[in-house]
Amino acid sequence: MQIFAVIMAGGFGTRFWPASRKTLPKQFLPIGGKRALIAETAARLKGLVDPEHTLVVTGRDHVALVRKFLRKVPPENVLAEPCGRNTAPCVAWAAAELERRGGTSVQIVLPSDHVIQPARDFRKLLRAACEEALETRALCTLGVRPSFPATGYGYIEAAEELGKRSGAAVRRVARFVEKPDRARAEEFLASGRFFWNAGIFVWRTDAILAAMELHARDIVTAVRGIRSAADAERIYPTLPSAPIDVAVMEKADNVRVLPIEFTWSDVGSWAALPEVVPADAQGNFASGGASVLAHDSTGCVVHGKAGEIVALVGVKDLVVVRAGKALLVMPRERAQDVKHVVTRLEREGPTFL
Repeated sequence: MQIFAVIMAGGFGTRFWPASRKTLPKQFLPIGGKRALIAETAARLKGLVDPEHTLVVTGRDHVALVRKFLRKVPPENVLAEPCGRNTAPCVAWAAAELERRGGTSVQIVLPSDHVIQPARDFRKLLRAACEEALETRALCTLGVRPSFPATGYGYIEAAEELGKRSGAAVRRVARFVEKPDRARAEEFLASGRFFWNAGIFVWRTDAILAAMELHARDIVTAVRGIRSAADAERIYPTLPSAPIDVAVMEKADNVRVLPIEFTWSDVGSWAALPEVVPADAQGNFASGGASVLAHDSTGCVVHGKAGEIVALVGVKDLVVVRAGKALLVMPRERAQDVKHVVTRLEREGPTFL
């Protein structure tokens, strides 16, 4: 068995504007650590997946960034999407590429912009999922035990336990549920049967291709025709934009979930930074290398480049982000509203995106 990693590095991370731009999206920023998120993602797999067994699916305009941050990944392992089409085409293209290379392979498919600690526990769980996928041909996913009734995540309802792999429980998936409202999220939390959908998958290459043949034949048939950049330019824009959860996972009958028992965050907005960045002496959270000079200020999230100073005086629970010629200041509780700024800039100031 060969174990491959498929790192999904598309998207622009608009909720992290102004640090995240079209030319330098979130996955290439040092959010929550000293290295870019995509570099942390690859490093987290060390000892389980070799760089030559790592595929990265990214936007055509970001290939150079991938090669900059993942120098050991062979150039032919970077698949350049000419346009975004969500995760189902991304998964299908990577699987078709591995199918062409031959052999029995298990894939670990994961986003490039999550923060997971400690890495050794993550690798242990991935090994367990690889064993399950190899032996049973199941489509495996990782679920996060909810700590509050989140409305921003999809959920996985787990059914009976089917056994254990290296000490990790393996449970049958009863269903996937899209982002719920507050009342349903509270019900899910109270039941103890639901997990947050982490968007991390483990499966055999032949198993996911078989599932796509059954549930998303148009996508997998099309991507099997990609042999060159010119093919990708011609074929990719014709594909439907669909997440792998909706296109395949919700319809398949051989899906398993393994619970995550360690720290996980998708760092979905600036307000999530305190989950992955330690507080300083005054309770502020700095990222990106900037220094914070605070006087009578606490609970603030600050992001800026190394060598920059952000001074805070008499403020509480703000987000302050400096990036290039743009400055963002907002209450932490309004972090999701960055999307309104981005929408307006798309019309009035696209040079700042």
